[in-house]
Amino acid sequence: MAGQNCGVTIALLGVLLLGAVLLRRGAEAFEIAPPHGSGITVFIKPGSPALPSKLCYIINAKRHKTLLTIQSGEKEVFSFSCHNPENHFVIEIQKNIDCMSGPCPFGEVHLQPPASALPTLNRTFIWDVKAHKSIGLELQFSIPRLRQIGPGESCPDGVTHSITGRIDATAVKIGTFCSNGTVSRIKMQEGVKMALHLPWFHNRNVSGFSIANRSSIKRLCIIESVFEGEGSATLMSANYPDGFPEDELMTWQFVIPPHLRASVSFLRFNVSNCEKKEERVEYYIPGSTTNPEVFRLEDKQPGNMAGNFNLSLQGCDQDAQNPGILRLQFQVLVQRPQNESNKIYLVDLSNEQAMSLTIEPRPIKLSRKFVPGCFVCLESRTCSNNLTLTSGSKHRISFLCDNLTRLWMNAEKTISCTDHRYCHRRSYSLQVPGDILQLPVQLHDFSWRLLVPKGKLSLALVPSQKLQQHTQEKVCNTSFSYLVAGAVPGQDLYFGSFCPGGSIEQIQVKQNISVTLRTFAPSFQQEASRQGLTVSFIPFFKEDGVFTVTPDTKSKIYLRTPNWDWGLPSLTSVSWNISVPSNQVACLTFLKERTGVVCQTGRAFMIIQEQRSKAEEIFSLEDDVLPKPSFHHHSFWVNISNCSPVSGKQLDLFFWVLLTPRTMDLTVIIIAVVGGGALLLFALGLIICFVKKNRKKKKSKGPPVGIYNGNINTQMPMQPKKFQKGRKDSDSHVYAVIDDTMVYGHLLQDSNGSFLQPEVDTYRPFQGPTGDCPPSPPPICSRAPTAKLSTDEPSPAFPAESESEPYTFSHPNNGNTDIPLLDTHEPEDPGE
Repeated sequence: MAGQNCGVTIALLGVLLLGAVLLRRGAEAFEIAPPHGSGITVFIKPGSPALPSKLCYIINAKRHKTLLTIQSGEKEVFSFSCHNPENHFVIEIQKNIDCMSGPCPFGEVHLQPPASALPTLNRTFIWDVKAHKSIGLELQFSIPRLRQIGPGESCPDGVTHSITGRIDATAVKIGTFCSNGTVSRIKMQEGVKMALHLPWFHNRNVSGFSIANRSSIKRLCIIESVFEGEGSATLMSANYPDGFPEDELMTWQFVIPPHLRASVSFLRFNVSNCEKKEERVEYYIPGSTTNPEVFRLEDKQPGNMAGNFNLSLQGCDQDAQNPGILRLQFQVLVQRPQNESNKIYLVDLSNEQAMSLTIEPRPIKLSRKFVPGCFVCLESRTCSNNLTLTSGSKHRISFLCDNLTRLWMNAEKTISCTDHRYCHRRSYSLQVPGDILQLPVQLHDFSWRLLVPKGKLSLALVPSQKLQQHTQEKVCNTSFSYLVAGAVPGQDLYFGSFCPGGSIEQIQVKQNISVTLRTFAPSFQQEASRQGLTVSFIPFFKEDGVFTVTPDTKSKIYLRTPNWDWGLPSLTSVSWNISVPSNQVACLTFLKERTGVVCQTGRAFMIIQEQRSKAEEIFSLEDDVLPKPSFHHHSFWVNISNCSPVSGKQLDLFFWVLLTPRTMDLTVIIIAVVGGGALLLFALGLIICFVKKNRKKKKSKGPPVGIYNGNINTQMPMQPKKFQKGRKDSDSHVYAVIDDTMVYGHLLQDSNGSFLQPEVDTYRPFQGPTGDCPPSPPPICSRAPTAKLSTDEPSPAFPAESESEPYTFSHPNNGNTDIPLLDTHEPEDPGE
């Protein structure tokens, strides 16, 4: 309890002492007396923004004031009515130095009055030096040097230096600076105004600079920037962000250690409207035979410079009616040279057409710490953080970068056909040029834009190695992939991402596409030999895309419709031509039971067609359940034709194909042998019955009458016949009626064993060479989920007499199914 009382007592004493100190501060008297003839004037005035004056006053000569001015040779004693005057007032000490009527006080500049004699307010020391135009003045800053800041920026310690020059009677702001930078000297003529701003809590008692006399510099100012090691400096033109004075010249001198390299980058700039001359920047670079080197502000600026150099900004005579503004903000980056900075790479694009290569930084998060720049240099001198090379020329480049993985390359090439008669059947290789692969920077993207005349030609992509489609079930694990997408304006068709090592032998597309080779690892340089596509201009076809697939016998092949993440575009038709080797059986399996598509207009269909027998199955993707796993012994087509779906109910289909060796089941063999034997015995029985019947007929007939028949071959046979009876007498030319159902019925059954019913109003037969073209989709107006052939009404494209008519989906009706194989005509009755 006693300890607690002691603690409370100490706390109360502390509060009372603090209050006493604060009251003493408020009542403390200050005396300021600038020496006579010193040119010093002291202003104590409300701060900005000013607080209500009733809260605090300056007490001077028993009067309450809000402003106090103390001239040189005067003496004033004052105090404040509040205990926190730093929140209400600021003090400004201005010293005028006239170098026109007398000698200038060159040398170190002191703070007068000393900081200890001033109240604890935010302080501003101003030195206003006036001089002749023929006299140059130099402000020299001790270490730490100055760092220029832009509008809206502030200094971490609150100490700022504001420097202003003069052109006749017009003030020109040179810049605002903080401590810890590279600016060591600023040279001006015709006078200078230097302001040092110190916060009330800062106990600095030195100015940190000196003034020296120099000859005329014949320009607005010269700023010297000294680098001791690696680092960067951001500098701005006079009056930034306002306009640079008309027809003026400003120079920056950079002192660079000889073992380092410097590069210049323009961050922001504007140009004015010139009547005479031209706005430009000039470089004086040691060792250059063309000094000064002149650049426009729009040009790439020099880089990879060794040693000291100068940069000058020259204005022009501006248009009086519409002058515009000239302003510049730029950065100088100094860093150690890398091994690559001394190596020149030749990029020969002289034989290329419609191609560009851009080397640029990867998108990364910026750090507050100093990060060495990463530049690419053209001809070892013009350096920037990005560079674009165009076709038709040879380019010599080098790199100034501490880590080349911070850069990457993106290229684009256009291959177009304007005359289909010239392009027909022509082929082009899609390969990254070797001069690009030899660069020490990773290739990110190489895109080919393939353009064809609309409705005249289509495109075929054939890879040097079969491709695999990237899916979640089987991802691409190679160092690069091909991204194939439509390039038709207004059409959003992305075929997918493909990499080597799959089963896709060819991709055919109807219209313009872009093929992008995208790398994912630096190991692409070692795998570059695996890249290679050939594009051919082929006759136009109406399918949006056709994939030719030869499945691998060792693993599944996964396939999915284009635009998997967003759904197949409206009214798009895509086909897969899937080859099945003779000794294999393909199992086709769909991932989902239903697609979930809802059509706004039209119908969405899927067709599965056997290429050997031409048998088709047509499914409505909106209404039907997708087929269960099915086995195919021969090559087949899968065609997907989309409708115009409702938003959010898009069509996407995913399926896979697996090959297995073709085997003969023992039960099937036994059934086949037993069935064959039974059929043989049945045939022998029929023969015996026919022989006996014919013998009985022969005995009951009269004597034969010989009648000449010109259609009978009268040549004697080489071997005697087993049956001596004539063809007409034995009725061997009369065929028994063959029931289609008995012969082909097993082909008419679906997976459930039931016979398929005919639909005569929806079938659209496949036309064209088998195996070369995908099946044609059914008419858009068709409503039937499944279409089959009908025996009642043959399709117009396949007459009933044609031997090539598909038969596997015909179903017998209850009518007459007799199909005579020979045309028989009854003799006309002469009496009719």
